Amino acid sequence: MGLFQPDTDIFRNRDALREDYQPEEIVGRDDELQQYISALQPVINGDQPPNVFLYGKAGVGKTACTRYLLSELKADAAEYDIDLTTIRTNCEDLSTSYQVAIQLINKLRDPDDQLKPTGYPRRQVNEWLWEELDSIGGTIIIVFDEVDHIEDDSILYQIPRARANGNLTESKVGIIGISNDFKFRESLSSKVQSSLCEKELQFPAYNANELRDILRQRADIAFYDGVVPKEVIAKCAAFGAKDAGDARQSLDLLMEAGDIAVEQGAEEVTETHVDEARASLERSRIVDGVAGLTQQGHLVLYALVMLHEEGETPTRARTIQDRYEIVCERAAIDPLVPRRMRDHLNELAMLGIASRVERNKGEVGGRYYEYSLDTSPDLLLEALDETVDMVGVTEAIQKRLNQSY
Repeated sequence: MGLFQPDTDIFRNRDALREDYQPEEIVGRDDELQQYISALQPVINGDQPPNVFLYGKAGVGKTACTRYLLSELKADAAEYDIDLTTIRTNCEDLSTSYQVAIQLINKLRDPDDQLKPTGYPRRQVNEWLWEELDSIGGTIIIVFDEVDHIEDDSILYQIPRARANGNLTESKVGIIGISNDFKFRESLSSKVQSSLCEKELQFPAYNANELRDILRQRADIAFYDGVVPKEVIAKCAAFGAKDAGDARQSLDLLMEAGDIAVEQGAEEVTETHVDEARASLERSRIVDGVAGLTQQGHLVLYALVMLHEEGETPTRARTIQDRYEIVCERAAIDPLVPRRMRDHLNELAMLGIASRVERNKGEVGGRYYEYSLDTSPDLLLEALDETVDMVGVTEAIQKRLNQSY
């Protein structure tokens, strides 16, 4: 008998819990789907496709709904003899309109006719883009996922206006922009807002009931019958709703709980497995998040941990700056200026390691941010072991370390 054998007790189709799995039906987003359908209706009418902007936190269904509706739209368009092409590009690693244009061109070209990342005049790149789009013809919808990573909004202005400006004659192009940043729209120029944000849809966080429906739908596909009781679904949904209303987190939690059940040779997934899975995922998230920080990021985080252990959080950036400079002195490293130090604080907030809350004290105190830890200090100190050894400990940190061992 070999070392590896197929699991026949817990998982029937584990891939149904993965991020890239597309369910046959979207649950928990009825209102948003109806608004989305209305926004895309002009395509079936043969009209110019609208520009739609979706925003909401990660894991609230923006991308899943887009994949689902565009699949349905393509099928319906074929039935009505409408030539529809959809193009999706993730902008996570793209920061300029130039890079976006190059990637779009390469998606449209044959593999043996690809452009290099750099080295072309901007005007030439734009002309190549119009040529490629016009060669397709018909109706084209371009999806920019994580569109907020694009630092200049040139392409977001040019594509919606390409036909009106005479750059396209054979194609009608619309954009769907997807962003996790609620304030991204405010960063756009007014001329881009009026075109890109022609139709806007906001996706709120899922509540516990919606997450239960999503988890039950996936669990019925992913697991064998009777393996996942309703109590497990409810617990995963409750954790997801409490954290951020994030379906991705809840699905990851259910998958990890299932993996633990398989490892332990259990006959079903239990609430204990969910607790173990949550602890495991939290540890992995922190380890990965801290590992991705620079040395200066580690020092900023350690300063915040110190203040947390001393009961000094939530606190303002200037208080953290003072402690951070002391930490840098102990580590014999030059500190960053306050603005750069705040960049690291904001990165911690983006990673979910810290939280950032805006305060407004009116004319007397003005507006400012307060920061606090949003993660287990025990796990953070474990992940920061090299920084702790380099900087040393305060009395409060030593007390925390003594409790951990």
